Amino acid sequence: MSERGATFKDVFAVKEFRVLFGSFALLVGGDSVKMLALSVLVYDRTGSPGLSAAAYMAGWLPYIFGGLFLLSLADRLPPRGLMIAGEVVRLVVCLLMAFAGLPVWAMLALVLVSGLFSPVFGAARNALLPDLLPGDAFVLARSLLGVTSASAQIGGMALGGGILALTGPAGALALTAGLSAVAAVVLRFGLPYRAARNAGGRGTIRTTLRVNRGLAADRRVRGLLLAMWVPVMFLAGAEAVLVPYLGAAAGVALAAAACGMAVGEFVVGRFVAPGTRERLSLPLAAMIGVPWLGFALQPGVVVAAALAALSAGCMAYQLGLQRRFVTAVPEDVRGQAFGLQSAGLMTGQAVGAALVGGLAEVTGTHQAIAVSGGLAILAALALARPLRPELP
Repeated sequence: MSERGATFKDVFAVKEFRVLFGSFALLVGGDSVKMLALSVLVYDRTGSPGLSAAAYMAGWLPYIFGGLFLLSLADRLPPRGLMIAGEVVRLVVCLLMAFAGLPVWAMLALVLVSGLFSPVFGAARNALLPDLLPGDAFVLARSLLGVTSASAQIGGMALGGGILALTGPAGALALTAGLSAVAAVVLRFGLPYRAARNAGGRGTIRTTLRVNRGLAADRRVRGLLLAMWVPVMFLAGAEAVLVPYLGAAAGVALAAAACGMAVGEFVVGRFVAPGTRERLSLPLAAMIGVPWLGFALQPGVVVAAALAALSAGCMAYQLGLQRRFVTAVPEDVRGQAFGLQSAGLMTGQAVGAALVGGLAEVTGTHQAIAVSGGLAILAALALARPLRPELP
């Protein structure tokens, strides 16, 4: 394997990647605005903090169902059309929530149902990257998308707060609809048509279940998936307990974590040589848990934010697994494989939040966060085999 890493010039020289990059930034920023606006809208109508929080999380819940039953669509339909369909669905949903006068239950149901297809739309985009950018350029592209995701979430929340103050929830939702319209146009005229990767198979659900079973049965693929899911599950669990631990100041620590993730993805993706990056996967995965151990000493806001940032920065360990993952999965089901990776990651974070939150009820918040850090370290060590680079 060449030790020369790709550069930003290499990646952005490809027009199709520039299109994907721009549309992805619009997607993440728009989704952050949408979920914030929906949460505020639900709270304004009901006065219920619980329903408001449920509205904020509603966009993520369908990932497990879409990942289990619909992911084969990512390989059975042309990728450009799928991504455009995702933007159109988001546009329609936002306009309905903003101006149709729907009751709260109908808005939540609309977000849940439309969210079932989110893993499919994302899988189509991720599976296209190795076709556009082979080798280390693909890994750097994934790094850039990770940086963009963290940055756009922070920017989207700030933008959403400003728009909400000026126009209210309806205006913020209309803004998101506009961003989706722009992204759809950019995708339509910026990406060339590509045929479906694998048009075979009978029945979407049947094919999805069959391919998921096949991927899970492959020891190499299964190990890589678990390596990408489990350490992050405990990181998400620790982050979820920051809110009861820090109260209103939790936003500072969560923003620091997003910044830490962006910096880690940027540095490891751009400045670490490919071979070294793969060798760092195991130590970085184990390091995810180390900062959380410091919560046993009940740190204040500043130290807690620094520890959260350090842990999130170590999520860049996943970049060392990306090349191997692309090589391990069959090309004709690559879309579903990437979708399964994302769906499992989202589901694992929800499970981690529930587990560590439940533990906090018994032990207290700072102890639960410290235990979560210890479990993250143990998980990384237990997954040492897939986290280590393969011998030539």
